[in-house]
Amino acid sequence: MTDFDYDQTLHLKQLLPAQAIAEIDHWITKYPSDRKRPPIIAALKVVQEFNGNYLTEELMQAVAEYLDVPHVAVYEVATFYSMFHLDEVGRHVISVCNNISCTLRGADKVIEHLQNRLNIKVGETTDDGLYTIKTVECMAACGGAPMLEVDKVYHENLTEEKIDQILSDIASMDLNSDGDSNQPMEASE
Repeated sequence: MTDFDYDQTLHLKQLLPAQAIAEIDHWITKYPSDRKRPPIIAALKVVQEFNGNYLTEELMQAVAEYLDVPHVAVYEVATFYSMFHLDEVGRHVISVCNNISCTLRGADKVIEHLQNRLNIKVGETTDDGLYTIKTVECMAACGGAPMLEVDKVYHENLTEEKIDQILSDIASMDLNSDGDSNQPMEASE
């Protein structure tokens, strides 16, 4: 390993269930064996999912060790992409695009409405641990600005009424599934 202070005692197989390791191994096989870095994104997605939707330093080091890449390579990916969370977040992360198209079409009003409805600021999580609001750069949905993403579903052409309906649908889904948020949600226009 090329990292000077790398902790050789961390082993991903000890930190994750066999199902997660198998999924990471599946992604590793998609690339030539001499290409160690391409599976980093897929590995981090799997690790984050099995760790309550956020990454720890320990887990990132273990991914680096497992993939045989420098720790900094994993950290660079985890800090670059907004889909990765380095702190604990709510069960539902509401990512509001605040790039130019969304800003020009009202992203600030979307953020303000969410903050008022959920009684939290951007970067905060509700007291019940259900929602976190964050802003992100372009999510490649400029034609539907303003937009947000929650539970891997894009919601475009937002109005206050649509935002209220999205929050209502999430609450209803949580009640109907006893808190299991892995159920897919229908996208709204």
